[in-house]
Amino acid sequence: MYWSTLTLTTIGETPPPVENSEYFFVVTDFLVGVLIFATIVGNVGSMITNMNAARADFQARIDAIKQYMSFRKVTKDLEKRVIKWFDFLWTNKKAVDEREVLKYLPDKLRAEIAINVHLDTLKKVRIFADCEAGLLVELVLKLQPQVFSPGDYICKKGDIGREMYIIKEGKLAVVADDGVTQFVVLSEGSYFGEISILAIKGSKAGNRRTANIRSIGYSDLFCLSKDDLMEALTEYPDAKALLEEKGRQILMKDGLLDLEVAAQGPDPKEIEEKVDRMTSNLDTLQTQYARLLAEHEATHSKLKHRVTRLEKKLAPPPREDLPGAAPPPPTPETTKEEEKK
Repeated sequence: MYWSTLTLTTIGETPPPVENSEYFFVVTDFLVGVLIFATIVGNVGSMITNMNAARADFQARIDAIKQYMSFRKVTKDLEKRVIKWFDFLWTNKKAVDEREVLKYLPDKLRAEIAINVHLDTLKKVRIFADCEAGLLVELVLKLQPQVFSPGDYICKKGDIGREMYIIKEGKLAVVADDGVTQFVVLSEGSYFGEISILAIKGSKAGNRRTANIRSIGYSDLFCLSKDDLMEALTEYPDAKALLEEKGRQILMKDGLLDLEVAAQGPDPKEIEEKVDRMTSNLDTLQTQYARLLAEHEATHSKLKHRVTRLEKKLAPPPREDLPGAAPPPPTPETTKEEEKK
């Protein structure tokens, strides 16, 4: 064993085997060593191939972006920022598309993974703290991860608010119009933009952004769009009223709520939108009812036809003693008696 192992690893300058049993042992030891070596080399090669495949796919995306920027003559500064952004994604292992990876899972498993990963972050949002668990689950499935580069504006004052953001990693700064003066620094767990997507009546800012928010370094955020939020709140009217009340309290605290407008009745436009929505839902229900009714009638007709066919197959033959039955054919004896009479 010493000689064969030494031969595998070095030049084997020791006395060679002499007996047949020693030769058989050396051959077996050589074969085992070669198999182990081939297995290790094959696994390492497979790992390198898989790593290169992922890198090649990511590099293909970068090359496509580079060609587009070159074709559209994008400035060099912006081109560098884009390339650095891709480099940050690859270095921090954030280049994976979560939706693409999880699309093969059933809805229940996908929901459990999203809850396990994102629910704690969503609970940090103040207006969602006391909401129903079902609503939080609905919102968790709608969160979209986004990564911003240093110096990127997440939102600017006066922009229309269509989404809210939750900071997962990184730091953001509330800056003045010059883009340099910092008022507040937002860190992990902070959120902003939740008031603009609720469209609270009486808000002086309306659905406009009230501040400039800029990324200090690379920041990883969760985005929740207004459409997704309103779609989730459709099934939870109590939670919607609770969120609007919390939003009004925040606006009152900041002096951004017009109490006179808020105390007025519902907006005629809102009523009209609700009526239109109800009319559309009613039309949909009527269409579905008509379709179900037609399917029911068709099924009933088919069933009636089948029952009629079965009744004809199972009907007994006509009996002689029944009225209307055909008389039996005359026999020879009956004919002779009639002739005698």
